[in-house]
Order: sequence, then C-alpha cells, then structure tokens
Amino acid sequence: MDHYSSQISKLIEELSRLPGIGVKTAQRLAFHIINMPQEQVTALSNAITDAKNNLKYCRECLTLTDKELCPICSAPGRNKGLIMVVENPRDLVAYEKTGKFNGVYHVLHGAISPMLGIGPTDIKLKELMHRLQGDVEEVIIATNSSLEGEATAMYLSKLIKPAGIKVSRIASGIPVGGDLEYIDEVTLLRALEGRVEL
Repeated sequence: MDHYSSQISKLIEELSRLPGIGVKTAQRLAFHIINMPQEQVTALSNAITDAKNNLKYCRECLTLTDKELCPICSAPGRNKGLIMVVENPRDLVAYEKTGKFNGVYHVLHGAISPMLGIGPTDIKLKELMHRLQGDVEEVIIATNSSLEGEATAMYLSKLIKPAGIKVSRIASGIPVGGDLEYIDEVTLLRALEGRVEL
C-alpha cells in the first residue's frame, strides 16, 4: 500500500534511482523539492535538462563540457606535453583543486574490469593513443588505487612505453580501494609529487 500520492511516490522512486540515494534520502529530497518555491524548482529542472541536452565530450581530453574544448584544454600556458590520465571527470576536478598541476588530462570514462565485462575497448583508450601521436613527453597514470585502476594502469603502461614516452604512476598514499574524488588535496598533491616511473 502506498502511503503517498502517486505523484510523490513517483518523485521518490525517480530520486532513489540516483547513485548513493536510498529510499529515506529520496523521501527527504522529494519533500524538500515539493516545499521549494516554484522558481527554484523550475531552475533545478532547467539545470538538469540543460546539462543533459548540452554537455558533450571535450574534443581533446574527453571530459564533459558545453563547448568544443573544455576550459583546461583551451587555457593558454597549459603544458600539452604532460597528460594525466584519470578515470572520470570527478577525478580531474580533484586534481585541479590542488592548483599544482599545469599539464592537461585525458578522461577514460571507466577502468578495465573483466569481472564487470569492461575491456580496453569499452573505455577511451583509442582516443588517448591518438593524442600520443603528438608531442607528448610524459603520461601520468592517475587511476584509482583499486584492482580495476591498477589493472588499467598496467595495461596503459604496456601500451604507451613502446612509443618512447615516459610513463609514471601517481605515488602511493592514496588508500587501496579509495576513489580520488574523496581524497583531500594534500594527499593528492603528495601522490602527484611522489609519482614513480612504470
């Protein structure tokens, strides 16, 4: 038996489909949204629709952007010969918050995971290899310290090294199983500064 009207139940159901949102949190969010002023609800709805309709991959690094090139790839003064490879756009943002990396990024949009049926062709490796045909001096592999992240790092190293490009991995200090987006800036900076060549 539903305790709420069909409209509220539908809103709770849709919110609970979001990652990390359980039924209780979805209920709190639903009632918060219902009690928001109409202009805020419209602004939220428009922001979701606009993001879904207008975001695309950056032509260079494949992060999400609403332009042809993201702000990092289009910024003058970035070292295009130094590419940091990350699993997702949230990891890119985590490193940008340190304010100490002046290179560019490549977003894989995943990691190799045979258990989940994700192979090298399911992530943005082909695009990375295409970028490496340019004037690239070093590739820093900054995948997560998980089994999938380590597998991806080793695969990338074996793929890139024959091209004569220096390949390094961010240093330990990030806990195994930890996601970069949840690590503080100091730990991320230490991991970047202590990276080792693979």
